[in-house]
Amino acid sequence: MRSVGILTLGCKVNTYESEYVINLLKEAGYIIKDFQDVCDIYIINTCTVTNTSDIKSKKMIRNAIKRNPDACVVAMGCFIEANKDIEIEGLDIVIGNRDKSKIISLLDEYFQKKEEIKQLYCDEVKEFEDMYITDFPGRTRAFVKIQDGCENFCSYCIIPFVRGKCRSKEFSKVLEEITSLVNNNYQEIVLTGIHTGNYGVDLDTNFATLLKEIVKIKGLKRLRISSIEITELTDDILEILKNEKVIVNHLHIPLQAGSDEILKAMNRKYDLDYFFKKIEKIRKIRPNIAISTDVIVGFPGENEELFQKTMATCKKLAFSKIHVFPFSERKMTKACLLPNKVDSNIKKENARRLLLLSKELEIAYMEKFLNKEVEVLIEEIKDGFSYGHTGEFLHVKINKELQRNTFVKVKIISISYPYCIGELL
Repeated sequence: MRSVGILTLGCKVNTYESEYVINLLKEAGYIIKDFQDVCDIYIINTCTVTNTSDIKSKKMIRNAIKRNPDACVVAMGCFIEANKDIEIEGLDIVIGNRDKSKIISLLDEYFQKKEEIKQLYCDEVKEFEDMYITDFPGRTRAFVKIQDGCENFCSYCIIPFVRGKCRSKEFSKVLEEITSLVNNNYQEIVLTGIHTGNYGVDLDTNFATLLKEIVKIKGLKRLRISSIEITELTDDILEILKNEKVIVNHLHIPLQAGSDEILKAMNRKYDLDYFFKKIEKIRKIRPNIAISTDVIVGFPGENEELFQKTMATCKKLAFSKIHVFPFSERKMTKACLLPNKVDSNIKKENARRLLLLSKELEIAYMEKFLNKEVEVLIEEIKDGFSYGHTGEFLHVKINKELQRNTFVKVKIISISYPYCIGELL
């Protein structure tokens, strides 16, 4: 049977979709090999969120073609959707963010006809492409994709153009999939989507209603939300957060900019006053919750004064971690047309400064847990140490080999960035 190497770039949604494709290939009798091996088929699930993502996507496609010129090379996903007219000699199957579930029939068609296949029509799609996973080999944390698409149209973001309209997985199927994963001994479930908190907008339901049912699933130990917009943390969701401890003590809430001027130019749906008040509400419910975020530096019009506002905002909000992204101009977006572009060297320097602040804030958050008891899900054993994460997503290192995929109680005895050092209780 033919061998396949698959490479995933980008977000958790891509990771989920790639895993689904791998499951289909295995069921059809294909042999899954490492992407770096010589394979009969290569599949690259691409990303286009930044210019760097585009460069890497194209590079990985060319690498696969070079590694085995006789292989069938498949490129799918966001980079392809954003570059519909792409022509790369040796690229055989081109699909966007639709028809990933048809990979077996597409491969069959290609090997019968040996003709290039190109299927790109994500912008016409209104239905959720159904995918279902019962196993995530090699992982203790399983992703479940509940939603696709985005209609926010932030001025810097290409994703609405390449992922299409908001659409949601059928309510009962979400519950079935999570139940199946829990029964297969997955201790932590991560809800993922392009616009996760907008779940149900097309199904006459909402994210809070879904959460209320998920937390009832017998045997579910941890539930994590991959990312949620501040405007979607409704009173109903905060009430669930207050009462349901199965939802981990961590939220990832994108800020994107720490000044009202840049937030407005970005077409974000809140101002700083709204953001601060909502974070205050969350911390009243869960005082020690970890709140991580995304921030873009170097957006058009961001001068030193506005960057300093962002630094001050991040300090005041005391994030547990900041994911920093230098602004990347994306075609089709409104930010392309904005004046006062920021010099690339300034962008790099400000990204460096914000990352240093992130490290300070991370360590400050870690120190809150010194001499405290925490529960760790063991994920990796290496060189006599065990590694895992708490519900707050603290990365804990333990000087003992423990059983993977089990929970242990430890006391945090010191900080050795990026780890908290844990002593087994």
